[in-house]
Amino acid sequence: MGIIAGLLVLDLPTNLFQTSNQVSAQDSLGSSSPANSTAMAPSKPGSSVRPPASQKWGVNATVPSNIIPQDSSTTVWGKIRLGARGSVSIPNKDAGLLVQSGGETWRQYRMGPLVSYSGWIILAVIVLLTVFYFVRGRMKISAGPSKNKVERFKLLDRITHWMTAIPFCVLALTGLNLIYGRDLLLPIIGPEAFTAVTVAGKYMHNFMGFAFIIGIVLMIILWARHNLLDKYDLGWIKAAGGMLSDKVHPPAKKFNFGQKIIFWLVVLVGASLSYSGISLMFPFEFSPFQGTFAFINNFGSNLPTNLEPIHEMQLTQSWHAILSVAMIAVIIAHIYIGSVGMEGAIDAMWDGEVDENWAREHHAAWVAELKGEPEPKPYKGTFKSPESHVAHE
Repeated sequence: MGIIAGLLVLDLPTNLFQTSNQVSAQDSLGSSSPANSTAMAPSKPGSSVRPPASQKWGVNATVPSNIIPQDSSTTVWGKIRLGARGSVSIPNKDAGLLVQSGGETWRQYRMGPLVSYSGWIILAVIVLLTVFYFVRGRMKISAGPSKNKVERFKLLDRITHWMTAIPFCVLALTGLNLIYGRDLLLPIIGPEAFTAVTVAGKYMHNFMGFAFIIGIVLMIILWARHNLLDKYDLGWIKAAGGMLSDKVHPPAKKFNFGQKIIFWLVVLVGASLSYSGISLMFPFEFSPFQGTFAFINNFGSNLPTNLEPIHEMQLTQSWHAILSVAMIAVIIAHIYIGSVGMEGAIDAMWDGEVDENWAREHHAAWVAELKGEPEPKPYKGTFKSPESHVAHE
């Protein structure tokens, strides 16, 4: 569903790629002679924005007698700019709001800080990981690969992982296209191809969002119990997960502290992304911020609680975008560690089996439990000084 607000709802106007010549041609229609116009003449003066049929072309029009000039009031206009609501006879009472000034604030955020900060954050993560790779190198199996394999994930676990990972990648790419596509992709592939790609991306974004939700639900069912805090987490933190030294291997159960952080970020942030995404797919049907602000105000804040529906949509879009960028940055780091950053890690999600030495170096407590061995003690050293070596040949 989706960076990430506007990230789900896309309504490309038919004149999105209208050229300046087309605009000029359309603007010139208003300068043609009334004799060439196909518009019906007004029945009485003042009944239409067009001049009366008796009005001579090129002669200044007179003020219709049935229109009474009124003085402009800055006080009235100020109230309108502050969101004063008028009365309307149509069923949609929201149409009584003539001006919602928050829309300009949202537009400036959407075209300014969102675009710039999101790009810098994602670029910074990629640069830092690249520097880390060249400085640290790939994390090798210290004892070397063994001849034994250990089953780490069953088929359902692997299906759940990819059911969450693949939709997220699609959501990230299609969402980023809505922010940067017109600047980066459009000049390369042209307006026709860009329009086709973006419209297709919109539908993929919406439908893949539901697959992502299913993946999160399955993750909670299968893995939540393994991602609770335990006695090994503090040692893992002290050792920085062993990522800074090939000789440091803090024991951990099935999931170490870093994986637990990733898990709960995906679950909690993913849940909020899913809700805000559905709100964007079905506009004006949900009001997530009015109740949220009212709850936060119980702790001394003074956030507005009387929000217009359009204001709710703007806040939802902004929130969806912020969470999406944060999630993309985290998942980029997760992909790095699980692929080029660590030897043997990707095997867990390919065929479900990992090298036993890899398992003992990174998840010694889990291997001990699996094989009925005495459980190792929590790590007491630092990220530089190894306490013990748990890998076996």
